[in-house]
Amino acid sequence: MAKIDIGSKIKNCSIESTNSKKKKLSNYLDKKLIIYFYPKDMTPGCTTESIEFNSNLNKIKRQKYNIVGVSRDSIKSHEKFIEKYKFKFPLISDPDEKLCKTFDVIKEKSLYGRKYMGVDRSTFILDKKGTIKFLWRNVKVKGHVDEVIEKIKELNKWILFLYFLLLW
Repeated sequence: MAKIDIGSKIKNCSIESTNSKKKKLSNYLDKKLIIYFYPKDMTPGCTTESIEFNSNLNKIKRQKYNIVGVSRDSIKSHEKFIEKYKFKFPLISDPDEKLCKTFDVIKEKSLYGRKYMGVDRSTFILDKKGTIKFLWRNVKVKGHVDEVIEKIKELNKWILFLYFLLLW
């Protein structure tokens, strides 16, 4: 699989989401999309990251973005995670790693000297056509959500600038 980067277009694919009405990734592209990949429900870093996205959901929505989290956990695990922390956005279950592999987030990791393949915490910003506009890999949780919000504001300013430039 070719490495994806800014400018890559993501192919539409079937998904299993806690929002049962959305069966394809493109269903989330009625607006621009923030899609973040995390290793595991209910773990400290993943919980902190998801809580911070949830706490900033109004800021994200004001910028006309949808948000969705993705891990290899089951829908049942995601539903417990959402219920416990009152998340107001959906999570995608990717146990077969189809979406993780599409976004190239499965990486070799090491824990106590044991090597294994796991999800590299990553965030992607997509436009309505499924083109990657920005991405972060190997994300550190502290300050990341603020960085994402600043980037979507910056991207929206560029869109407005180009729109007015075309009108002029």
